[in-house]
Amino acid sequence: MSDLAGEAAGRDAADELAPLRAAFDLDDGAAYLDGNSLGALPRAVAPRLAEVVRHEWGRLRIRSWGESGWWTAPERVGDRIGRLVGAAPGQVVVGDSTSVNLFKALVAAVRLGGPERDEILVDAATFPTDGYIAASAARLTGRRVRAVEPGAVAREAGPRTAAVLVNHVDYRTGRLHDLPGITAAAHAAGARVVWDLCHSAGALPVGLDEHGVDLAAGCTYKYLNGGPGSPAFLYVRQELQHRFDSPLPGWNSHADPFGMESGYRPAEGATRGRVGTPDILSLLALDAALGVWDGVDLAALRAKSLALTDFFLRCVAAYVPGDRVTSVTPAAHAERGSQVSLRCPGAGEVMAELVRRDVVGDVRPPDVLRFGFAPLYCRFADAERAARELGEVVRSSRA
Repeated sequence: MSDLAGEAAGRDAADELAPLRAAFDLDDGAAYLDGNSLGALPRAVAPRLAEVVRHEWGRLRIRSWGESGWWTAPERVGDRIGRLVGAAPGQVVVGDSTSVNLFKALVAAVRLGGPERDEILVDAATFPTDGYIAASAARLTGRRVRAVEPGAVAREAGPRTAAVLVNHVDYRTGRLHDLPGITAAAHAAGARVVWDLCHSAGALPVGLDEHGVDLAAGCTYKYLNGGPGSPAFLYVRQELQHRFDSPLPGWNSHADPFGMESGYRPAEGATRGRVGTPDILSLLALDAALGVWDGVDLAALRAKSLALTDFFLRCVAAYVPGDRVTSVTPAAHAERGSQVSLRCPGAGEVMAELVRRDVVGDVRPPDVLRFGFAPLYCRFADAERAARELGEVVRSSRA
């Protein structure tokens, strides 16, 4: 056993979060480092879904909207996510996709400002969909989009800025942006800020309430392990809820949804963020998946995330020829999410071979290998093995 493999074994033995791995359906023979794209399956999900299908849908049928709590599930599950992103109860609702929720949030943010605020600032390296959403929101509201680096928001935001849309963690590089600082800078300019939390929710503490964030949205199928296509969440700060003007008013967000009124009257609270009928099967699968988070200390989660990514970078430096890969993930802890991205020639072929060896990460064109470390179930042994196998693959590809 190498020194690094021995160190990994020791650190796994001392890891206070290690017992949580047993709550997931994972093969010990594989190193699954793609939880930043699709989280592993919590074991509690399958029996819960079977119960929902057989009993709540199969026996109770329509009665389950009331008797099984289906109707209030978006808010109930939202509060469970709220704890993980630093939001007090009553501010998070679950439903729709991240794209839909970002559209709702961004249009609402623009409508909170005056007509003189005619621009939307977007993260220059944003996930493409966020850019598409911003462009559509701008067309709808008569604004224009301007792309800026997140660190430049303090300098670029001004009296014409209606809203700022930023990714908390860059999906390519794993860079963690300064949520408190950027939020404060946007507010100092009189603008609203919308955060995309897809790559931070469930990976690190977010502190939405603490830092005065206006609106946020994120997916639940990555670090929150909700399953493929699981519904996203929308956060609306409590003080803004009475002014939240959704561009997608639906019967589920009506003050009297069963009154079937011809005119729209918005409900109170985060319920305004709902649109149509919730996707109950996916929503309740997510609810069951969130059970693994009960009692988890987010400070311990963050500490393990940083320890895992630090250790992986050390292993890469030890095992992989220095001329073959370059980290594009910041070394500073304050600037790092829970993934490591490595620039590597022939990244697609390299990752394909790693997957054949049961080391699962992914690729972002043209040449970036991404390794996502979900702290609830990733092991130091996974980090050591992934780096060792990566070294072998790049050496053999050069031979």
